Amino acid sequence: MFCDCFYWNKSITELESESFESKPFSLPSPLPRWPQGSGFATGRINLGEIQVVKVTEFDRVWKCGRSRGKSSCASFYKPVGIPEGFHCLGHYCQPNNQPLRGFVLAARANEPGHLADNHRPPLKKPVNYSLVWSSDSDCYFWLPNPPVGYRAVGVIVTDRSEEPEVDEVRCVREDLTESCETGEKVLGMGSFNVWSTKPCETGIWSRGVEVGSFFCSTNDMSSNNKAAMNIACLKNLDPSLHGMPNLDQVHALIQHYGPMVYFHPEETYMPSSVPWFFKNGALLYRSGKSQGEPINSTGSNLPAGGENDGSFWIDLPEDDEVRNNLKKGNIESSELYVHVKPALGGIFTDIVMWIFCPFNGPATLKIGLLTVPMNRIGEHVGDWEHFTFRISNFNGELTQMFFSQHSGGGWVDVSDLEFVKGSNKPVVYSSKHGHASFPHPGMYLQGPSKLGIGVRNDVAKSKYAVDSSQRYRIVAAEYLGEGAVSEPCWLQFMREWGPTIVYDSAAEINKIIDLLPLIVRYSFESLFPIELYGEEGPTGPKEKDNWEGDEMC
Repeated sequence: MFCDCFYWNKSITELESESFESKPFSLPSPLPRWPQGSGFATGRINLGEIQVVKVTEFDRVWKCGRSRGKSSCASFYKPVGIPEGFHCLGHYCQPNNQPLRGFVLAARANEPGHLADNHRPPLKKPVNYSLVWSSDSDCYFWLPNPPVGYRAVGVIVTDRSEEPEVDEVRCVREDLTESCETGEKVLGMGSFNVWSTKPCETGIWSRGVEVGSFFCSTNDMSSNNKAAMNIACLKNLDPSLHGMPNLDQVHALIQHYGPMVYFHPEETYMPSSVPWFFKNGALLYRSGKSQGEPINSTGSNLPAGGENDGSFWIDLPEDDEVRNNLKKGNIESSELYVHVKPALGGIFTDIVMWIFCPFNGPATLKIGLLTVPMNRIGEHVGDWEHFTFRISNFNGELTQMFFSQHSGGGWVDVSDLEFVKGSNKPVVYSSKHGHASFPHPGMYLQGPSKLGIGVRNDVAKSKYAVDSSQRYRIVAAEYLGEGAVSEPCWLQFMREWGPTIVYDSAAEINKIIDLLPLIVRYSFESLFPIELYGEEGPTGPKEKDNWEGDEMC
């Protein structure tokens, strides 16, 4: 299965950025008409006592001068085109070397009948402003000073020294806000620094809402001092999370955005469906018993719930032929297992796609110019990997993707994704033997890359591919309520999908050590993940931290 692909290259040189005006990014293809129902993709989201809209049109107020480092060249924008009745909460900023991709929220109060306290409106004008910092008499950063019982949720920027009018922004009643913390550093100029902001608590049950504005300070925030954060995030107090998609809309989102997953042309250990794995010989083992028992195709005879206490695990059968057949997987049966969950207080939807491989193959190490394939190091039975795409609930637009890579990973902006030509389907590359996911082909080194030493993650396009927009199964969406999605029995298996085996890896390790420079030979063990020194099967998706929490980078 082949397809033509492309991606937006957002890299801009320092010289070009001096005169560069960030251009808006748009997806390769128009958005479809989403199925009707609920408050999804209506352009507005109810947060309880206030309603918010996403503003993506801006006028640039100021652009910093010549770049003084990676995080020191950015532009600051005032939102424009705010719908009548809505109010600005803060201005927007971003680095100059990226397409214009951001947003800020604007808010208005709901009808008085929806208010919890009619004597204290949800939104109020600031009392006045404090000047945080100015640059060469052409840019001024102002923090709104809120009335008692209210919080500022954003900063504004002007090109004049006069204090802004109080009608420029609104502050938000304290009980309608959540605490926030600094995110990525956007600008650094001497003692003055600017960061994006995000809620302190994130995950499936958290209700903090990202406003899209920023925080700036001339104080040292290196320790992420939350006490010094004098702005807040919003809070979604709508218990129904009305902006989240219904089941029909979720299917439409997956069919429109579901990525094409490519496996390496030399991949030995392909994915399979979980039922195929069970039907073709996987066994359930119990502590104290030497013989395993067959698992039925639905996993209904697996122990459900509890915790990973070492009492049960899954393993391959002893028969070499059956065992080797299981290791190879069966890509024709494979399907993506989908968990749908609210993100950032329900203004985004995270669609998490899990892929199962019966076996994780041995690692390949890179030592300088040498490539050293391992015999056993890195192997384990059962391999659960995933990627996540984040959808804006205001309009159903793809905004980011998270690529899981072993015990880590990272978010990639939609403007830096590769897409299947003629569609909005991103491309995901699965690494050879290890099945970690990456946004572009190539070789990614896991380890101290500056020394040129680490575990190779090789990814490339091939005829081995799975179209997740067609081959998927929704296994969980808690926000839809009990019974809306039927969870498979095997999802409740909280133990390991492979045995724990500690083996003598001295021979292989000594072979590697002999190839190392003397300067790193004695610290070899710290260069590679501990899981390379034995086999330990992973737990299933529901035992992972990101099941209820946000993705951890």
